[in-house]
Amino acid sequence: MIAQAGGQEAPTSIRSTQPQENTVVGSQMKKDGSVQDANKPGDKPGGGNLFGSPLVLIVLMMVVFYFMLFRAPRKRDQQQRQMVEALEKNDKVRTIGGIFGTVVEVRGDEVVLKVDESNNTKIRVASSAIGKNLSKDNKSKDNK
Repeated sequence: MIAQAGGQEAPTSIRSTQPQENTVVGSQMKKDGSVQDANKPGDKPGGGNLFGSPLVLIVLMMVVFYFMLFRAPRKRDQQQRQMVEALEKNDKVRTIGGIFGTVVEVRGDEVVLKVDESNNTKIRVASSAIGKNLSKDNKSKDNK
């Protein structure tokens, strides 16, 4: 080592002037000063994040796809079925083809509509072809 001016001899050992922290390899120091072993079996690195597992993410994606692909169309079909079952004579409806008419008769899975008042023109359509019950929608808007 380099000798300092002034005749002092070089130190025999070099010491750090920074205070050393209490570090223990493979362990963690708690706030109260005790040491916790970081390598215990069952401890998860990274704090045990729930969404860190790829399996959990795959399961969550499957649940979302179930609701998007199966649940929503089934719910729409159920609403359509309820609307068709609630059809009554003299209800004004619109078919999915855009034909407006008044319900004359409901026969199982067929609905007879009057489409022209002046000529008394009637048509038969499948009950699944009824897109919207305009009478029920107008009554619900009037009640609000």
